[in-house]
Amino acid sequence: MRFVLFQSSPRAGGNTELLLDVAIGAIKEAGGQMTIFRPHLMDIAPCTNCGGCDHTGECVIHDDMTEVYRAIYEGDKFILASPIFFFGLPAQVKALIDRCQALWCEKYLLNRPIKETGHPREGLVILVGGMKKETGFRSAEATATAFFRTISVARHQSLFFPGVDKKGAITGHPTAYNDVYTATVKLIGGG
Repeated sequence: MRFVLFQSSPRAGGNTELLLDVAIGAIKEAGGQMTIFRPHLMDIAPCTNCGGCDHTGECVIHDDMTEVYRAIYEGDKFILASPIFFFGLPAQVKALIDRCQALWCEKYLLNRPIKETGHPREGLVILVGGMKKETGFRSAEATATAFFRTISVARHQSLFFPGVDKKGAITGHPTAYNDVYTATVKLIGGG
């Protein structure tokens, strides 16, 4: 089983990374293969809406997205872990998601959705942010949902951790680590 993880926070050792480390531990325990992308460390140009992928399903820009596309095609389970920036996902991961327009074209215009590799394509969204209301979480989740559906992940679970802002504050959350571990084990088991 192949896992593709997106660590969307540009802050090293921050709350998002700490939560994703819990998921990584669960995947290692299960013997899963992982590819981890950190968009803030990658060369990913933004989508220019040039239309180059409309008839081919392939992006005309050649950069680190080539690795991302390959992992998406080969992946079974997907985890997007992200902080909330102004009610949305950080720019670096949003650029990665926007570049999946090529996959959207392949699926919806060319009728060539990504095929399963023997395991159901499922996902987990982990969102952490300083705000206390769900508005920002729901906004970011909508983007994550559109991303997952585009890459043929038909089902996913979302976890929200509001009121967590300062670096490392997630360590004081009473259930966060257990919530992420449990959700990852469920993802591994296909449930």
